[in-house]
Amino acid sequence: MLANYSRLVVFALGLLIGVQAPGFVDQYTKRVSAHQIEAARNFKGFQDIADQYFGGDVAALIAHHAASQDEAFKDEGTTIQDMHNRLEALTAELAALSGPLILQIIHVTLHPNREILEETRAVYSYTVPLNPSAVISGLITGTVLAILIETVLLALARLLRPRQYRSA
Repeated sequence: MLANYSRLVVFALGLLIGVQAPGFVDQYTKRVSAHQIEAARNFKGFQDIADQYFGGDVAALIAHHAASQDEAFKDEGTTIQDMHNRLEALTAELAALSGPLILQIIHVTLHPNREILEETRAVYSYTVPLNPSAVISGLITGTVLAILIETVLLALARLLRPRQYRSA
């Protein structure tokens, strides 16, 4: 009887964890989007200069700064490069989050932007949404976790059970 209750607890725990996944991914995606919008706004002036003087080629703008004899101008080129790299990284992160929910969950689990992941984790508000993606995610996570724990416990029981020898 205790084993049955333990299975239910494991399933319920998995269910609660699973229903959080879509909400966490949504909050993470919104943070990435906000950072990307801010980076694009901050970079717009440099992009306008690249458009006006270098045919839109940001690399040429950066090279122009790097070739300058003025140290402050050279340092500004490094800043432009850093801003451009961040904008490209955030844009790529948004693209990775544009697929189906399962691919988004996998991406956030395996290849997130660590800085934004920590921001999201720090301010995440736990919810129990009753939308289809959360319910499906919860059921799948609960079932997989329950099966996984059950399999591990059965394997351990078989390993620890004394073996009976047949008499000849």
